[in-house]
Amino acid sequence: MSHFSPATIQFLKDLKKNNEREWFNGHKDDYESLVREPALDFIESMAEPLSRISTEFEAIPKKVGGSLMRVYRDTRFGNDKTPYKTNIGIQFRHRLGKDVHAPGYYLHIEPGECFVGVGIWRPDSDTLSRIRNAIVDKPEAYKAALKHRPFKGFEMAGDSLKRPPRGFDGDHPMIDEIKRKDFIAITPLEDKQLFGKDLTKQIAKQFSAATPLMEFLCKAIDLKF
Repeated sequence: MSHFSPATIQFLKDLKKNNEREWFNGHKDDYESLVREPALDFIESMAEPLSRISTEFEAIPKKVGGSLMRVYRDTRFGNDKTPYKTNIGIQFRHRLGKDVHAPGYYLHIEPGECFVGVGIWRPDSDTLSRIRNAIVDKPEAYKAALKHRPFKGFEMAGDSLKRPPRGFDGDHPMIDEIKRKDFIAITPLEDKQLFGKDLTKQIAKQFSAATPLMEFLCKAIDLKF
């Protein structure tokens, strides 16, 4: 079955043009029918294929506190005070993870900027250190994960340090990987790919392609995969 539709993308475009509470409150029914309900249906449909990849990651179709990320932005610290996110974020995180910084699989829906993501985003310093040390200890395993043939459509993304982290050799052959602050990989999606009946199968296939990387990251921080 299909989950999202062109009307989903149009709603996100309209929200970007009218990112204010009065407009959103007047279009809550549209948000429910075009965004939240299809997102929750998609999350539910991912439970079985995700379990075939790993039983350690969860698909939780809840309105609050599940795999669907909040539409409300945290405006306390940034200059951008617009109240709503103009994308749909869905994260299937490790069952022991507490927040978006846990290992996970991710689907990002934003007009013209949709993508599938995997890995660990903005890990804390201890987690970063463990991953970096794992790369130093087992560089061939890490390189093999990145060169895994089904993974070729992904690219490593996120931020990196300008200088080598303290305690690591700046001349290490893997220094560019060691300098990463995020260990995430993404592959783009066209908006129209969201509308097909095989979306669940397609996303599950892309998640599965990242298995060696996800196994490496989980093992580095002592989590089961």
